[in-house]
Amino acid sequence: MAGIYVHVPFCSQRCVYCDFYFVTTTKSYGPYLKALELEMRHVALHYSSLEPIDTIYIGGGTPSVLSASELSGVIATIHELFDTSSVTEVTLELNPEDFDEQYLRDLRSVGVNRLSIGVQSFFQSDLEFMNRSHNSEDAHAVVEGVRRAGFDNFSIDLIFGLPNQPEEYWAANLEKTIRLGIPHVSTYSLTIEEKTVLHKQVQLGNVTPELDEVVADRFRFTMSFLRDAGYEHYEVSSFALPGSRAIHNQLYWDHRNYLGFGPSAFSFWWKGLPALRWDNIRNVRRYQGLLEGRHRPVSTSEELDLDTLANEYIMLRLRTSEGLDLDHLEDQYGIDLYDERVEDLAWLESEGLIHPIRRDLVRLTDEGMIFADMVTTKLMLG
Repeated sequence: MAGIYVHVPFCSQRCVYCDFYFVTTTKSYGPYLKALELEMRHVALHYSSLEPIDTIYIGGGTPSVLSASELSGVIATIHELFDTSSVTEVTLELNPEDFDEQYLRDLRSVGVNRLSIGVQSFFQSDLEFMNRSHNSEDAHAVVEGVRRAGFDNFSIDLIFGLPNQPEEYWAANLEKTIRLGIPHVSTYSLTIEEKTVLHKQVQLGNVTPELDEVVADRFRFTMSFLRDAGYEHYEVSSFALPGSRAIHNQLYWDHRNYLGFGPSAFSFWWKGLPALRWDNIRNVRRYQGLLEGRHRPVSTSEELDLDTLANEYIMLRLRTSEGLDLDHLEDQYGIDLYDERVEDLAWLESEGLIHPIRRDLVRLTDEGMIFADMVTTKLMLG
């Protein structure tokens, strides 16, 4: 089974931390939607018969700027062109300020059955720092609103590690999540990416990033607090009540195939070697122009050999609670990690970063989750 991701590159304003591709000036979405359909039709000629689709994820940007009718057209095109008979999850990213109960009911009627809501924080001062376009009242209202509209499968995003954020604010964000019975929450530490407003603010000395030790403590608290409340910590950033895991995201962590549509979207396809990865250009007007001229809107493409794929599998599986299956790594990728990294495995276990290896599984401890990038680097090949 494969997945489909659609990137909608439109936002009402620029959040200080965001490095995803988006534009804030476009008000007419017709040319984009036309180009999107052209791209889907072209890709479907080559890929639609190879593997059925089981998840659709519409992200951004802010896909909830599109009307239910426009989104219906996107989803209908996917159903027309691909084998979607096994689709179980259709997710739409929603910003709280776009909440409208009738709009959400319309989304349900066109096939959206899961929402990912960019709450980020329930506190006004946090939202103002991040330059979010919603306020704390919107953040509180959207959760009950999506339930009234009939959605019981939804997630919220929360960001910790904001400069000077009171510790009690973060604890209160998690308490509200639990009290509201939110089925899935993705928690992210604030990262300072190049070419963002936040990066510029740090360079100018206007913002001082939070200390690494403080951020690590916030994450330790998050893991313990949410698990004690019954959430499964099934991936580094992801917590779910039983039965509420994000199926589409698991596709990435399982190293399965996916097709990405829209400016800046990535695709990955592996049916024999070499595997292929490609990404679209990060410019909506060029994307539209190329497709109108019947040209592929691809920015870069690469062929992936087995060692590269093995490293990706190591990186992806270490992020999950199930961990890295060493037998599968050897059978599918030809890598015996005991042979390649036995000393590193022993050191990581002695440092308390991985659990003692049982049944040929390498699983991160809580401390390992905090230092997941370092653990991954230790075990990757080359």
